[in-house]
Amino acid sequence: MGRPRGFDEQAVTAAAAELFAVRAYDGVSVDDLVHQLGVHRNSLYKTFGSKRGLYLAALRWHLEHRLPSLTEQLAAGAAVADGSALDLLLLAAVERAPNDVEVATLVAKAWQSLDQALQRASAPPADDPRSTALDALLGERLRIRAAPASADPW
Repeated sequence: MGRPRGFDEQAVTAAAAELFAVRAYDGVSVDDLVHQLGVHRNSLYKTFGSKRGLYLAALRWHLEHRLPSLTEQLAAGAAVADGSALDLLLLAAVERAPNDVEVATLVAKAWQSLDQALQRASAPPADDPRSTALDALLGERLRIRAAPASADPW
């Protein structure tokens, strides 16, 4: 019989989601994951199979736990209090989705969920079924992320 797992899988997955949201997939090495998450390399591989396996688990966790509050705010027509919930999704769309069908599928479902929330809040433009509000929110997050740490993005 194997040794019991010495870490909380959900907590590690949530922490990995935050790390990937800040530094992106390619900006995080397995060594970074081991040190930042406090998980032994062998445990990480045994539980998640690979860095990609942990990334997919983190992306799914993020979409299940962080995105719903954002969709609720959008559906209610409220201003988004914390757009950082879009960061991992935005990075996944730009960095991983073009080369990973599984990531692309998760990203597409998330876009659809956000679009539907915005459509519930207000009717979409007649000539474009996608919401320009979501596009503006994503653009704002991209500008914030692209600004130097010491600079005001506006």
